[in-house]
Amino acid sequence: MTYRITWKESDNQRGLDRRIAVLEDGQGGCVEVWPALGFNAYRWAVKVGDTTHELLYADPKLFEDGRPTRSGIPILFPFPNRIRDGKYTWNGKSYQLPLTGDGGKTAIHGFACRVPWRVIDEGADKNSAWITGEFQISKDDPASLAVWPADGRLRVTYRLLANRLCIEATVDNPSAESLPFGIGYHPYFALVPFGGEEALVRAPATELWVLEQNLPTGERSANLGHRDLRAARSIAGLSIDDVLSDKSTLVDSATGYKLLGSIRRASTRMQLLVSASGEFREVVVFTPPHRQAFCIEPYTCTTDAINLHARGIDAGLHVLPPGEEPWQGHVQCAFQPAQG
Repeated sequence: MTYRITWKESDNQRGLDRRIAVLEDGQGGCVEVWPALGFNAYRWAVKVGDTTHELLYADPKLFEDGRPTRSGIPILFPFPNRIRDGKYTWNGKSYQLPLTGDGGKTAIHGFACRVPWRVIDEGADKNSAWITGEFQISKDDPASLAVWPADGRLRVTYRLLANRLCIEATVDNPSAESLPFGIGYHPYFALVPFGGEEALVRAPATELWVLEQNLPTGERSANLGHRDLRAARSIAGLSIDDVLSDKSTLVDSATGYKLLGSIRRASTRMQLLVSASGEFREVVVFTPPHRQAFCIEPYTCTTDAINLHARGIDAGLHVLPPGEEPWQGHVQCAFQPAQG
């Protein structure tokens, strides 16, 4: 394969930088990343034989006024999902976040997905093509620094390999205060390559967070009910928006990742596998109302983790003191033949 990275321009009605990075594998596969819209990888195509499979769903209004959290792979930082009433207390100080979710009832999906990122590296070699973006609260969304306890710097690399897309993240703390954070990805995997409603989905997690109005009570339950995806199930009729949990850090010795979920079509041998390093212990599974996609979302913590943490609940929240070694975590998406 001959990997390369090029740039193109796409008009948009948002007033954002038009430049789009295109990672190519030389065989018809590519990833397109829009740095100005939260460093969103909104397109991932894989060519198998004579067929090009479009594996990500993008809102038709992405370049107009569509929400940036409803296309491609939104990056959720410094918190994924919701914070109850947008309120929390940290080290004795109370904070009120902008109410961006649920019709103004919650704060949702952090800051990084809605603002332009800076590209700090790009390249290609015989094995892959990559691009690295950086988001720092104080530099790229300074207004949000007043509503978060510390500055945080996130670097994300998208790396295109043969039939694989790797997402490599590093978080460090450039401030003088400890940084609480979580990171999540919200990929919208297009169902067209898997036959739409014929698609089979699977997530091997063994328990879930009990939710009330999409917010965790603090309880976890092994009674998965209709959310039990340990055996592959048809997407037809499935309506789900839940946080599944697997605190195990066991990973495959060959890959260094653990399986979070998969999508496949019963009548074909191709499947999409979503795996991650052990730092991603939660996974949100979500059926968008338009039913053109299914979301398998790797999270390092659950919804409302900063408030659960204050109650003494292990919600997966990371706290990075100033000067400490950066946190790292990796996610891998692979499109490959199914076994068995």
